[in-house]
Amino acid sequence: MRDPSVALPGGADPATRTRELRRAHAAFTQDGRVEDPVRAVIARSWRRCARARLSPECAPRVELAEAELRTYREEHPLARVMPLFRDLVGAFAAHGAHLLAVCDARGSLLWVEGEPGTLRRAEGLGFVPGARWAESAMGTNAPGTAVAMGEPVQVFGAEHFSRRAHPWTCAAAPVRDPRTGGLLGAVDITGGDSLAHPHSLGFVRAVARAAEAQLTLLAADPPPPGDTLAALGQDEAVLVTAGRRIRLGRRHSEIMALLAHHPEGLSGEELAIALYEDESVSPVTVRAEISRLRALLGSSAPLSRPYRTAGPLAADFTALTRQLAAGAVSAALRHYPGPLLPASTAPGIVRLRRRIEDQARAAVIARADAGLLTDWVCGPWGADDPEAWRALAAALPPERRPAALAHVRALDRELGVRPDHGGQPRATYPQPARS
Repeated sequence: MRDPSVALPGGADPATRTRELRRAHAAFTQDGRVEDPVRAVIARSWRRCARARLSPECAPRVELAEAELRTYREEHPLARVMPLFRDLVGAFAAHGAHLLAVCDARGSLLWVEGEPGTLRRAEGLGFVPGARWAESAMGTNAPGTAVAMGEPVQVFGAEHFSRRAHPWTCAAAPVRDPRTGGLLGAVDITGGDSLAHPHSLGFVRAVARAAEAQLTLLAADPPPPGDTLAALGQDEAVLVTAGRRIRLGRRHSEIMALLAHHPEGLSGEELAIALYEDESVSPVTVRAEISRLRALLGSSAPLSRPYRTAGPLAADFTALTRQLAAGAVSAALRHYPGPLLPASTAPGIVRLRRRIEDQARAAVIARADAGLLTDWVCGPWGADDPEAWRALAAALPPERRPAALAHVRALDRELGVRPDHGGQPRATYPQPARS
């Protein structure tokens, strides 16, 4: 049985496969048809590229200048496992004239190392440290698609969405923080057709797992300075406390997020109002939820009178808002996986979620950076935001601007907004509700 994760099934001829994929790529870019032998994982990626209005002629942009890149790499968690990557991948890459590449969670390349001749070819492609290879910027490619999906992926030849990458084959696997489960980036091997072998995907997956094991050992001593709560982009928050990683239920996630936002504490009545849409809910109900939470957390459970955390609790959404307030928009959005507890309907969480999202949205639009804006409009929270799409169109180079403006016009039609006499849509749109 054919393994859908493998780019070049056993016995397949690379030259024949290349011709078939190029025909399929041409068909898709012309009329959106997905033909054999395109794998499902690649077809889904191509469709995401089409929704992002990417051109198959897209080219990478270097977004991190040398000085900024050097500082960012030194501080990045994956810097601690670069010696491991070099030990495991270096000889393999050198022997096969391949490259070792490591990207962050936004698909920005941090390290690209390997055989000198292959490095020179990669420079011509724009596959260099500091360049943005996120799927939302460069289309289907192993490091960018691996961080977009959160899963290992192999991309062969014309499976790449960008035509300039068709001569290359790559395999990449995501690397996660072993304490929180958060995405740190991906490790990638890039080179020629020989990398389409199934062993390449298995190898890079094993390298990623080895890196996570190494990060676990490095984090074991000393212990983290305090409890942490990860609640952005997921319906169930993850609490790290006393060396334990605990995935909370939805109601407990809401309670801990609200208490993290109110370190001074909340009364039973205040917490009930923040948690329940039905204002007649009694504080007794809150006490029952807190009792269940105490059974789960033990000594790390919230204290009473008022309800408050047992000690300092660092939440990802509070760190995000601090960075945005300080003007560190790029750093903040690199670690923005999505809105706060997106499925929650608790009134206090809904208000806080809107406030955070509005703050992030305003900062991204004001920064007018094409990479940040592309990430924003390609997320479900920004896909139908005309103002963000208009800002993206203004930030893009002229040759890429028409697709973004076409998306603005499509949103105008959906919202019933009439264009002005100059042919440009009006700038008055319904804004998110404020509390």
